[in-house]
Amino acid sequence: MLDSRHRVPVRGAINLEFVVIRSIHRGDAAAIARIYNHYVVNTTVSFEEQPVSVEEMRDRITEVTSADLPWLVIEQDGQLAGYAYASKWKGRCAYRFSVEVSVYLDPAVAQRGLGSRLYQALFAALRERGVHVAMGGIAQPNPASVALHEKFGMQKVAHFKEVGFKFNQWLDVGYWQIVLPDQTGPAH
Repeated sequence: MLDSRHRVPVRGAINLEFVVIRSIHRGDAAAIARIYNHYVVNTTVSFEEQPVSVEEMRDRITEVTSADLPWLVIEQDGQLAGYAYASKWKGRCAYRFSVEVSVYLDPAVAQRGLGSRLYQALFAALRERGVHVAMGGIAQPNPASVALHEKFGMQKVAHFKEVGFKFNQWLDVGYWQIVLPDQTGPAH
């Protein structure tokens, strides 16, 4: 089960770092909001335009975890460095085996493989829960995110032109999808 802590040594250029992937705790909301708000304020990765409060982030965490979906965090040397989660794809009952996945890293630790570690753990948790399809929406262009999703076997299935407007520009969104191997069948 992924709820327990997993300590994984990562060889750095100078020293040995430790990475822990674990399920989220309510107390993580402030660090999660800090990481996410960087993307809200500085990038087109998120289509939100105003920073999210810690309380709003707690509500979002509760919504995901109450639906028995995974929200994982990664700590590097004791500091929360990123997170990944799955949320309901749509509200109708027949969509219950499909989710949308997201991953965000503290910009200070980007390009170190932490996003891959998070997605590996997230996809394992989804398979345990009997999820059949995972989708990821990616604002375009974003070659790093596209590469991460494709690394995990996700394929582009849709491209919506100019559906977002942020920082005085129209933005496209692409969707990537994977059908997860059916190991145990639907859990619900």
